[in-house]
Amino acid sequence: MVVSGARTARVQQPGGISMAKLLSVNVGLPRDIEWRGRTVRTGIWKEPVQGRRRVSRLNVDGDGQGDLGGHGGEQRAVFVYQIESYRYWEQRLGRRDFTHGQFGENFTIEGLADDEACIGDRYRIGTALFEVTQPRTTCYRVGIRLQEPQMAALLTSSGRPGFYLRVLEEGEVGAGDPIVPVARGAENMTVAEVNALLYSSRHPRHRLERALRIAALSPGWRGSFEELLRSQDAFPGATGNAALVPAAAARTAAPGFHPLRVAADRP
Repeated sequence: MVVSGARTARVQQPGGISMAKLLSVNVGLPRDIEWRGRTVRTGIWKEPVQGRRRVSRLNVDGDGQGDLGGHGGEQRAVFVYQIESYRYWEQRLGRRDFTHGQFGENFTIEGLADDEACIGDRYRIGTALFEVTQPRTTCYRVGIRLQEPQMAALLTSSGRPGFYLRVLEEGEVGAGDPIVPVARGAENMTVAEVNALLYSSRHPRHRLERALRIAALSPGWRGSFEELLRSQDAFPGATGNAALVPAAAARTAAPGFHPLRVAADRP
């Protein structure tokens, strides 16, 4: 199913307020693919399914991950991506061939953008209850699926990462289900804010501490923010992402994202 031109009208609540909607449930089991002369195990190939699917603590029924160190598990049981971001990438990349699931998401949704959904938000979809745990940490496999080698970096810099859900109550979901807000996350920090806090060049201490007060934040992201705080204690006055680069580089790096040119492409 081609995304372009798809009917994506939102569900209307009483009073005419639009509610986000589940457009497609997508699953796929891991497979081995040949890439740059080596074999890669990946579950990035997700395809839409018909009817309703059960969502358990670790997975959507029929779904799997190839790299359990970076994907899946209780904190990342379901990956969500928005149709609005599909449209953005159609324009940015000049493509019209995207189908639901192509970004590796389990739920293709309309509404609930990354700058609207907050870490810790809870939503009822079908008979299941979910909680937002973290932005997506993009790996190179999405570039393989999209045949765009720079896609991981583009997703990170675009502020459109999508997000993961924890399953609080198992149940069944299906395309067309409304996404019903149940509770707002502590601190009201959006997915986009938390994503920028890690990947931008500045990490205000008060915002790191605020993010760490969110009980729903996944352990991986919590550990990254704790490391940033430790780096600030060790290197007062440093700029840049001092938790991820040497201190000297952190002191001299200019803030923000910068264009890069690929000089060579090697396995």
